[in-house]
Amino acid sequence: MAVRLFSSNEVSDLCLGKPAIRSISLSDTVSDAIFLLKKTPESYVSVWNCQHSLNHHHHCVCVGKVCMLHIICFISKPHNVKTLSLALQSPISLLLTETAALVRHLPPNASFLEAIDSMYEGVQNLVIPIEEQNNSNTRKRGGEKSPFLDSNKDYKTKYNYCWLTQEDVIRYLLNSIGLFSPAPATPINTLNVIDTENLLAINYDDPASSALELLSVALTNGSSVAVVDSQGKFVGEISPLVLNSSDESIIPPIATLSAGDLMAYIDAGGPPEDLVQLVKERLEEHNLGAALEMFVGDETGLSSWSSYSSSSSDEEFCSGKNWKQLGGNSAKVGRRSEAIVCYPWSSLLAVMIQALAHRVGYVWVLEEDGTLTGIVTFQGILKVFREHLKTMS
Repeated sequence: MAVRLFSSNEVSDLCLGKPAIRSISLSDTVSDAIFLLKKTPESYVSVWNCQHSLNHHHHCVCVGKVCMLHIICFISKPHNVKTLSLALQSPISLLLTETAALVRHLPPNASFLEAIDSMYEGVQNLVIPIEEQNNSNTRKRGGEKSPFLDSNKDYKTKYNYCWLTQEDVIRYLLNSIGLFSPAPATPINTLNVIDTENLLAINYDDPASSALELLSVALTNGSSVAVVDSQGKFVGEISPLVLNSSDESIIPPIATLSAGDLMAYIDAGGPPEDLVQLVKERLEEHNLGAALEMFVGDETGLSSWSSYSSSSSDEEFCSGKNWKQLGGNSAKVGRRSEAIVCYPWSSLLAVMIQALAHRVGYVWVLEEDGTLTGIVTFQGILKVFREHLKTMS
């Protein structure tokens, strides 16, 4: 019954009520991406490549997605910090080396089962075209009327697209959870869903900069970076979701603080004044101030690193003294750095509800004494449901 149901339901049905996702051209720069990310409430933008022919036909394809953490990791590379102006003018294609496989196009009449299969393989976002019937009676679905621009910035196309996530698919499965009994009530340590091999973790006292490479991996596999003490006890996390709510002003703290101090700094309550001062001192100590001053607030929307010691407007990132929400972007809601955890004996259903309730794609798995033992991700959960569907077919 479940296989028949999911094979007959069209994936476009999940697009109802979906918000618009901002788009950017593959030919745009890192600076353009920063500007757009600061203006949108979403934590990422889709990247598109449009091919135009002589007969004015065009074909646009979503080739990936970019978030603020992609930019943070890119700019934080030593050679980019030293040549910031060049780094900002780099094409965003340099940020897409690992994101192309995370996005896949599906036709609107594709079955929900096809969506599960795609995400079972590691796809994080599905791009579903929604046909625009006419200007006055547009089909009332979610999706974005996306203006894609060619290299001359003067040619517009009119397509509506819906952007589905692993969270959307998990929520849909939750609505039909009874069809998968008894798996939902089964402890996760008996379902082979706890990932212990791809666990990303650093020590509390390690430099926060050592987490950058792990954060890039976390973006790819939909997880996070755990912070543990010397005994392997779970202390907290450095979350891509939290950093995505920030902006480029978080780079100096990442470059100068320990992992434990960065956790305190990025908490949605605002960074402690002593950590703000510590960052300033270490920037001066390592003679990084001159390079970071190359960020100058102008029409591109980039903030000046000198705002670190002065007040800033709502349009700019907030300093430690007037920080009101992470990253200072009024469009984004600050996220707390508190991690979501479960235990090996937690049921699959309980873990799903935890993740969905907190809008995260993973839950850390701890032993009773607080030792970090693994992580459960949306992709792992989808594998359980897909295997269950195979046994029912």
